[in-house]
Amino acid sequence: MTDAARLTPLGVMVLAMLREDEMHPYEMIRLMRQRHDDRIVPLTNGTMYHTVGRLERCGLLTEVGVDRDGNRPERTTYALTDAGERAIVDWVRRELPVLGHPVEYRVALSEAHNLDRDETVALLRRRLEALDDSLEMHRKGLAKARTTGIVEQYLVEVDREHALLRADRDWLSAFIDRLVHPDFVWGTHVTDDRYLAQREAARQ
Repeated sequence: MTDAARLTPLGVMVLAMLREDEMHPYEMIRLMRQRHDDRIVPLTNGTMYHTVGRLERCGLLTEVGVDRDGNRPERTTYALTDAGERAIVDWVRRELPVLGHPVEYRVALSEAHNLDRDETVALLRRRLEALDDSLEMHRKGLAKARTTGIVEQYLVEVDREHALLRADRDWLSAFIDRLVHPDFVWGTHVTDDRYLAQREAARQ
């Protein structure tokens, strides 16, 4: 099994944070909550420390120091390994074009800036094609069902799914148009005053 195949969505987000800088798990938890990443993946202290331990055993991150501030518990700081760096990219590359994995897709989309612009566009265009195919299948299925006289109340869920697919498809098409424009900042980690203040607050 590849490193990417063993990753959970939370594991990917942890590794991606370590691309920014070395951190200890408590800082990661606070930073994810500040960024509202817990709306995408469930986040507790237990799941974070379990995930970090698993990633360390897999060689995707490594301990770089232990410190203590006053009466606070010791905090172990971790850094991303080369294998962890590759695993992020491989995981995002694998999940970005795939339909049917809603949580994985949201994480892959939020971490897609770890890929270069051209590759991201190509992967998203593959997803767009898959959405078009799925929309056509739903359209034909609904049309056939209605011609056979199926009562509309039994088609409500399918009709909703069709509407959501159409909205997703339209958003993605518009986003690709934005992403191909060179003025759309991509792949650059911005360390502005807001980011620095966020990091400082997370360390407390």
